[in-house]
Amino acid sequence: MIEEFYEVLRRRRDVRAEFTGEPIDDEVLTRVLEAAHSAPSVGLTQPWDFVLVESTRTRTAFRDHVLAEREVFAASLPPERRETFAPIKIEGILSSSLGVVVTYDESRGAPDVLGRHAIADAGLYSVCLAIQNLWLAATAEGLGVGWVSFYREDFLRDLLGIPAGVRPVAWLCLGPVSRLQDIPDLERHGWRERRPLSAATHRERFGTPPSRSEREEASR
Repeated sequence: MIEEFYEVLRRRRDVRAEFTGEPIDDEVLTRVLEAAHSAPSVGLTQPWDFVLVESTRTRTAFRDHVLAEREVFAASLPPERRETFAPIKIEGILSSSLGVVVTYDESRGAPDVLGRHAIADAGLYSVCLAIQNLWLAATAEGLGVGWVSFYREDFLRDLLGIPAGVRPVAWLCLGPVSRLQDIPDLERHGWRERRPLSAATHRERFGTPPSRSEREEASR
C-alpha cells in the first residue's frame, strides 16, 4: 500500500501531448474533485472553487490567448533558449477532456482566519494543496493533468465570469491519456535538469549541507 502511494508520486507528470480526449467517468471525476476538496486549509477556510470548463468555444478562446502569451515569452528569450523552447508544447487545452479552473477567494472566512495573521499567503498555499491532491488522485485514477500558466489572470477572470477579488490560480487540463512520460517534458527537451535532493537539503541553517553519508544515501 505504501509503495503504491510512492509510485503515484513518481508517475505524476505535467501532461501536454498525451491526452486522448475521451470522456471522464462522472464517478471518477467526483472522486478526483472530492480528493481536492479534502485538502487541508488555513483556518478551515477551504478558499478554493472549481470551475469545470467543457465548452469548445470557451476552451478555444483560452487556447488562443495562451498561444499569444507563448509568443510574448518566446520573444523575451535569447536566441539559443528560444530554439530550445520552440518544440516544447505548453498546453493540452483542446485535446484534454475537461478544463478545471481552480480559484482562490481570500475573503472566505475573513476577517478572523485562524493561522493567516502572520503569513498572508497561507490561503493561497491551501489552494495549491488542493491542486496537488487533485493531481495525485487523477494520476491514481489513470488520468493526466496539465497545469497551464501562460495566461493573464484578468483575461481568465473575464472569460469565466469570476468575481472581482477571486483569483484564478490554475487552469488544469484533465483527462485520460495514452501514457505518462517517464521523464518530464522540460527535462526531455533540454530546458532544465532536475537537481538532486542533496542540493536542496540543508542542516539546521540554510547553506549548511547534510552530512556526507546523507548525501551518498540521497544520490542512490
